[in-house]
Amino acid sequence: MFQYYLIAIVLVYWCLNKRLGATLFYLMTLSISINSLLKHALRDPRPYWLVEDIALKKELTYGVPSGHAQNATVFYGTIALWFRRSWIWLLSILMILLMALSRVYLGVHDIEDVLAGTLVGVLILIAYYFWQRLGESWFKNRILGQRLLIAIILPLILGAIYITILILTTPAAEDSPWFQHVDNAEIESYQNFALSITGLIGLSIGLILEGNRVRFLVSGPFWKRFLRFLVGLSGVLILWFGLGEIFPEEPVGVAITFSSFRFLLMILWIAYYAPLLFTRIRLAEQTPEPDSLLFP
Repeated sequence: MFQYYLIAIVLVYWCLNKRLGATLFYLMTLSISINSLLKHALRDPRPYWLVEDIALKKELTYGVPSGHAQNATVFYGTIALWFRRSWIWLLSILMILLMALSRVYLGVHDIEDVLAGTLVGVLILIAYYFWQRLGESWFKNRILGQRLLIAIILPLILGAIYITILILTTPAAEDSPWFQHVDNAEIESYQNFALSITGLIGLSIGLILEGNRVRFLVSGPFWKRFLRFLVGLSGVLILWFGLGEIFPEEPVGVAITFSSFRFLLMILWIAYYAPLLFTRIRLAEQTPEPDSLLFP
């Protein structure tokens, strides 16, 4: 799911509006981390795990909250908050509603799942709203080392909560009517959270270092922006699919570790190293003053 948003996010970040792209990137990565944590904490079955043959699509993870509904709320809600125009609000609400209804139609979620996902998405947007007004200026005034430290505190807190949940809870017992789905759901949950939390740490560090050391500008002629997108996206494909062919897929623990490392490299490339390359090969100009992006 994230890969579909990722193309739009990198296009905005590298070529159209750097600050909006960084905000979308951070909020979406945060949303996926929170969703992975909540899914594994609640361990709620999907509808077709209880009643077979009602789904048009299969999913490996647990059901609630719906990640598609939550992430759509965060993505389109952020755009609506950013531009603050009535027609964008209406279009964003329509896209969120269509995403939620599609998940119910496909049989992979029930109404409660998508409502929960939408609610969590709204709460993330509320936190973003208050960050803009209460936290952003304070954060900008911190020195580099303090900003880096603050940036990794949130993912570390989420990681600590996740570990605590795993210690205190257990998967469904063998007599559960949907026990056959548990093994796949547990493995997928471990992997999703590991990737998302690693990505959140890498993104936080990458955005801060970019704003302090690179400071690239998205302005420029169309051909430069187009080449930026092609060069940057080529790096993403090489890191994700190229390393995917090299890194081991078994055993599960090793595979998750290497996948997380691969995701970390990809995120750092998008946030920091690709912009650095753009400035070195003259595909992007630089601002002389250090920039503190909206999010760490």
